[in-house]
Amino acid sequence: MKDFEYLGEKSVYLDAACQSLRPEPVVEAMTRYYYTHNSCGERVKYPWGEKTDELVEETRKKVLKLLKLGGRNYFVSFTLNTTYGINLILNDLNPAEIKKVITSDIEHNSPFLATMAMSERLGIPRIVLKRNADGSLPVEGELAEVAREYGELDGGEELDFREAVVVVNCAANFDGRRLTNLKEVVRKVHKDGGIIIVDAAQAMAHYHEMLEKTEADAICFSAHKMYAASLGVIVARRDLIPRLKLNFVGGGMVDDVFADKYMLSALGNKEHEHTIFEAGLQAWAEIISLGAAIDWLEKRTKDDKKRLEACTAGLDEFLRSREKVRMVGTEANPTMSFYVEEIDSHLLGAALGKEGVMARTGYFCAHYYLDKVMQYPPLVRFSLSYATRESDIEKVKKALKNI
Repeated sequence: MKDFEYLGEKSVYLDAACQSLRPEPVVEAMTRYYYTHNSCGERVKYPWGEKTDELVEETRKKVLKLLKLGGRNYFVSFTLNTTYGINLILNDLNPAEIKKVITSDIEHNSPFLATMAMSERLGIPRIVLKRNADGSLPVEGELAEVAREYGELDGGEELDFREAVVVVNCAANFDGRRLTNLKEVVRKVHKDGGIIIVDAAQAMAHYHEMLEKTEADAICFSAHKMYAASLGVIVARRDLIPRLKLNFVGGGMVDDVFADKYMLSALGNKEHEHTIFEAGLQAWAEIISLGAAIDWLEKRTKDDKKRLEACTAGLDEFLRSREKVRMVGTEANPTMSFYVEEIDSHLLGAALGKEGVMARTGYFCAHYYLDKVMQYPPLVRFSLSYATRESDIEKVKKALKNI
């Protein structure tokens, strides 16, 4: 593809679920920052800083526009990555309001470990819900029944989301299965009075549409999985701020400081509410690159999408046709995982690497579900992107046949 011409013909990159390759317009946007207005945002009054402020603010607006969320009710903060964002929110929530923490079985370690740590820190129950085969979460009457089946409830007690914080992904990082009833889950959590945080790291690159108008309390994702530089993003409801009790504070968050108190910029000033999660100097070039990546994503044509779908279907069909290949999940997805009977996946990954095919092996930071629940051996993961070429798929097939 034109914007990935730096990728050599012999190199097949299939690790986009970890971090996507960056198209040239994104790299150029970062370079322009460093060469033409390398400056601190929100701190200076000279022209370089004003240019940085302008582009950073544009990026915040582009994120909200992409998700079709209004600036009246939502704000955008930037962090290190999805893991950092989830942990930051969980640590800053007022513990007096939280009586239980809920997650699901197919989570990345980001929410899985963070909810475990919150449970231990606050001394509150932690409930791991079993996701349905299609990736959906049980709600309403199903909730307690499935929790009991999964060993999370012993007796006849009911389970709801009252005084709960719920942290779940909307797409799994090993087979792409989606939270198909995302909006229904959000409505139910809010109806019960709970808080819901959505891990959208694996959705933003290729099906951010599923998150449009999703009124979660916070949506966390990583820009480096959606063709931008390494960066984390929090999209949060403005009414989440009163439910916080900050534990992580510093420069860039205050209007004034006294000997024993400080005045937060976010309180009473909508234009600065994003600073509630932005302690310290921000990654200005990376933020600007995200704005460029969103512009680039919105320009993807039907042909681009059809090519990715065709590559996905072709590789999925090939793998499922092999006698000793065992796939995770039942549907074709740009993110696919498998193992081959009688072949160690790490050795297979190394052999593929020698053929120029870059793929991930192991449990992909989803140890609990893949190892403990499903008891799979270590897996191989292919994750495709708009950088994937038809010729790449043929090279993968040839390499696997050779091996």
